Amino acid sequence: MSKTVVEKLADYGQSIWLDNLSRYLIESGKLKELVAMGVRGVTSNPTIFDKAISQTNDYDQRIAQLAKSGKNTFEIYDELTVKDVQDAADIFSPVYEKTNRLDGYVSLEVNPKLAHSAAETVAEGKRLWKKVNRRNLMLKVPATEAGFSAIEELLSEGMNVNSTLIFSEEQYAKTAQAYIRGIKRLAQNKGDLSPAHSVASVFVSRIDTAVDPLLDEASGLKGKAAAANTNLIFTKSREIFSSGEFLALQDKGANIQRPLWASTGAKNPAYSPIKYVSELIAKGTVNTMPDNTLEAFSKSGEVKEVLTADASGAVAAIDRLKELGIDINVVCAKLLKDGLAQFENSFDSLLKAIARKKGSGLEC
Repeated sequence: MSKTVVEKLADYGQSIWLDNLSRYLIESGKLKELVAMGVRGVTSNPTIFDKAISQTNDYDQRIAQLAKSGKNTFEIYDELTVKDVQDAADIFSPVYEKTNRLDGYVSLEVNPKLAHSAAETVAEGKRLWKKVNRRNLMLKVPATEAGFSAIEELLSEGMNVNSTLIFSEEQYAKTAQAYIRGIKRLAQNKGDLSPAHSVASVFVSRIDTAVDPLLDEASGLKGKAAAANTNLIFTKSREIFSSGEFLALQDKGANIQRPLWASTGAKNPAYSPIKYVSELIAKGTVNTMPDNTLEAFSKSGEVKEVLTADASGAVAAIDRLKELGIDINVVCAKLLKDGLAQFENSFDSLLKAIARKKGSGLEC
């Protein structure tokens, strides 16, 4: 039987994860079908769970049962999402074993309202790690200043971390450094480094969505900012993880923190639906795709190296944007702020939907 394009991409060195999770995907068998197609992991976030729970009836019976048992709104949210993650983790467990723990992960976001409190993020992360009780769980922590401390702390105790909402090269570098500090502390505590895995989720398409309206057609830069910014981050990753500091940890069993390309669905209908997949193929990375992007790539995608550590073209594009008055770092800072707000709003919307479904006021 011939391999799917998703399997060929994995053989090449880039893993495809699904950027979606729901009770329907689990119970319909669709998630197992995607695993058979070559999908190697799943990411979730408050927006994904808000859509799954508030816009369907798939969770209504369970919400009613939990409400009847005396659970408040947050506790019901917790039970629903943890159950989805546990079941998905069990489906991906064979992938986790087959890939020697490289893939097979299911990501669960720590409460986004804690993004600016390291101590609360760590406490919540530990609670979720214990409650989910799956080795192929990844705790999602936003790459804020507080988040960097939390990422380090969680990794130092051997937990897997998906550092999310990364936009800028500087933000990425701080994430990678937090990972290395955490793994170094794990080694100092005589912990086993080999099971500890992490990805750095770099958001892509939102860059073009923000920059394109500021450009005229004559610039020749429309649709170029996102790929250029990602290329800079990819190059920085290669630099950091080939350093003597990390290589010494790798000798002790440490894994490279792989860059993960997130927000890869094309928002602009004028662009190819697989633009942010085709432009970002590189070994040692992950691309997490929404359903429609995955479907499009499975039909028309090609596997060939595109993204390299040569960032000269990317640097030129970013410099040209600056000449036009567009500072990519300012754009990234705003996108981070907006992204945090979006996840908080989705979290609030999700809790309100659960409260409505359980037939009472919000009790969280």
